[in-house]
Amino acid sequence: MASTSAGPEPAPTPCPDLFDTRFVQDPHPTLASLRRAAPVHFDPGTGLWLISRYADVRRVLLDPVAFVPDNAQHAVDPLPVSALRALARAGFTLPPALANNGGPSHAGLRRLVTRFFNAERVASAVPLVEETARELASALRDQFVRGHLCDVTAQYARPLPCRVMTRVLGLEDVPTAALVTWSDAALELFYGRPPADRQAHLAQQVADFYTWLTDLVDGAAGADGLIGALRGHQLPDGEPLDTPTIVAVCFFVFIAAQATTGQLISTVLRHTLADSDAWARAATDDRFIYAWVEEILRREPPVTTWRRVTAHEVELSGTRLPAGAQLLLMLMGTGSDPDMFDEPERLLPYRQNIRHHLSFGAGRHRCPGASLARTEAAVALRTLARLLPDAVLVEDERAPMLGLLSFRAPLKVVARRR
Repeated sequence: MASTSAGPEPAPTPCPDLFDTRFVQDPHPTLASLRRAAPVHFDPGTGLWLISRYADVRRVLLDPVAFVPDNAQHAVDPLPVSALRALARAGFTLPPALANNGGPSHAGLRRLVTRFFNAERVASAVPLVEETARELASALRDQFVRGHLCDVTAQYARPLPCRVMTRVLGLEDVPTAALVTWSDAALELFYGRPPADRQAHLAQQVADFYTWLTDLVDGAAGADGLIGALRGHQLPDGEPLDTPTIVAVCFFVFIAAQATTGQLISTVLRHTLADSDAWARAATDDRFIYAWVEEILRREPPVTTWRRVTAHEVELSGTRLPAGAQLLLMLMGTGSDPDMFDEPERLLPYRQNIRHHLSFGAGRHRCPGASLARTEAAVALRTLARLLPDAVLVEDERAPMLGLLSFRAPLKVVARRR
């Protein structure tokens, strides 16, 4: 393929409005068009280059030298003065820690965090996940048998991983409802496109979250769990972590370990409740459950995109990109790339390459909590399918979807008795 220069004008293929309701509701036709006709495509609305083919995205993820993560947590739009003031009053800062860290300190910090999500920790957490799921599902069943509609997102999918996370990370007295609210505010502030007055409101919530995290870290001298481990961690030069870096790690982990997992559970439940055969199998067939969750991760991941910056001039799919080009990796689109997955539009839980998707990333920045997220989603599905065997989805084409730059999931999944 002949190379083309990355000039200032967008390619002729119509570029999607990444925040448009129609794209959020069903992005697959647009993603397919981009993969086919414009695999490296400039979006003038965000200033990002959309990278949509599996091979290109995987190459970027596996080369952190040429494609650096410096922009991973930047706000989509500049924050107004009112929002910046709210954050400044809390001393808010996110120095390089995990997702936005391409430096020498990343490897040690990642190893530390990964210890809390390794195979042994996940296996030991299964009884906790099961107990939490049963407790939440039992409360839903009480409503269900009385004929009430149940929002399984708000009452089950969101609180479950939040409660599990606090125990896995050794946290005590965590205001879980507030943590869910703070996490949602942070995602919308940095990955959404809200109006200025809402940005100011969200910034105050994020500032409250940051203040709470700072107080938590400052009061954790000698503590076990993640914060204690971070306080005892040494950087490559032998220096201890400073408080802002510890808080930055916690800021990322506390959101990633429960908000995106809750989004995954919500998506899994929506697809399964809509399929009576799948719902029946989920109550009895563990092999099916884990494969089904994996297929939904491939086709409908909660983390739909991620960002990178080119460190020097590179070429992707015949397009030359200069140093400093801002890239948006279309993770969701790669899961439906026909060059990688046969019949990608179908959920086929026993496909041979089922785990080859990029929904958890790849390489040194791959999600350290992937195994726990899979386990929580599978246990959540099995538990609810067993306790509510006659549940069905209340179909609503207008059901709201979370539609941020990098996150997509149902905001509400309503079930009723068949």
